[in-house]
Amino acid sequence: MQVRTIEVLQSELHKVKNRGEIIGLVPTMGALHDGHLALVNHAFESCDCVVVSIFVNPTQFNNASDLNHYPRDVERDVELLQKNKANTIIFTPSVEEIYKESVKAEEFDFGSITQFMEGEFRQGHFNGVGTIIKHLFEIVQPHKAFFGEKDYQQLRLIKKLVQITKQPVEVIGSPTYRETSGLAKSSRNKRLNKKQLETATLIYQALTFAKDNFNQLSIAEIKHQVIQLFEQEHQLELEYFEIASTHDLVPTETKKAEVTYRAFIAAVINEVRLIDNMALN
Repeated sequence: MQVRTIEVLQSELHKVKNRGEIIGLVPTMGALHDGHLALVNHAFESCDCVVVSIFVNPTQFNNASDLNHYPRDVERDVELLQKNKANTIIFTPSVEEIYKESVKAEEFDFGSITQFMEGEFRQGHFNGVGTIIKHLFEIVQPHKAFFGEKDYQQLRLIKKLVQITKQPVEVIGSPTYRETSGLAKSSRNKRLNKKQLETATLIYQALTFAKDNFNQLSIAEIKHQVIQLFEQEHQLELEYFEIASTHDLVPTETKKAEVTYRAFIAAVINEVRLIDNMALN
């Protein structure tokens, strides 16, 4: 079922809670693809009731053009979700329903996990993400919430948000869903043509190069070779490529035996910004 208001949603969820059922939440910004459906199906594996929110959150966009061009097709999204699992509760609120008169982000202290990579290149983005997720957790009051690892910094931020706000939600990450080419599934991919999608697979190639060579090469050498890869492909502009410890997400040039690392990347093609990451060890 599709609901547009908080009042109707909470009325439905009140019945669910009275039956003692487990509620899961999958927050999305719409333009749904197979990766979102995999996330929804993952939620249904451990939850009796799953709420999927479709809301393009204005407070997490630091670029007005990016917000305006973000793909939207709510009717198609609803149809896709209903076809996938007919009992999904689909929450499609307006900006006014969520933010009332004040469309602005709260300020949070997420520490080092949001200071680099996306935090450096998208000022204010993570406060906007924290604000909307805090609102959704308050509205839905889910037992569990599900997020894809493609946005790994975001996943870590939301786990930190739960600690800060003391909201009783279990935050669960799901592996990145990929095209057969390796390119991470993304709503932004819809803005690229076939040739551009082929070119964008260089992002995945860079990550797999880092993973395959992590034990043999220094971090500096890996970064140097990745930069050279992108210098040969003029259609795809590398914004950043960093290797960071999964503990604090601070980019590093040195490796320690007992630490786990991930590679993080952002690149722009045809004014479309794509991000991805991969575990290295």
